[in-house]
Amino acid sequence: MESKKKTTIKKNYYYALGRNKTSVSTVRLYSGKGDTTINGKIFEEYYTDLFSKYTILKPFTLTGTQGDFYFTVKSKGGGIYSQIKATSLAISRALSKINDDYKVTLSKNEMLKRDPRMVERKKYFRVKARKSPQFSKR
Repeated sequence: MESKKKTTIKKNYYYALGRNKTSVSTVRLYSGKGDTTINGKIFEEYYTDLFSKYTILKPFTLTGTQGDFYFTVKSKGGGIYSQIKATSLAISRALSKINDDYKVTLSKNEMLKRDPRMVERKKYFRVKARKSPQFSKR
């Protein structure tokens, strides 16, 4: 019997993680030209509106590296906008690992800051986090 070995091509990439609210995005940034994918789908098919594309590609436009890199993203949790912000943060962190000049440019434009706002937990004897039950006088 012949054993079938899986041949994989090892590629060098820059890995970064981005978070926003409850969503987490992991990015692998490759140099050169290739297919950019998000959760296994092509970038243009996954995000069709211009705002989403602009927000994700903003770190590349600020550093002047459009077309120099392609990336793969695995994003989970949260909503669509939260995943977009987490992906943008992860791309910014990956670019800052490549060059210190990119890090300075991205930090000036506040692309390396994580949004710390989270949903406040529900408390007991409350309807939501702060909302009280309806008061009845009689």
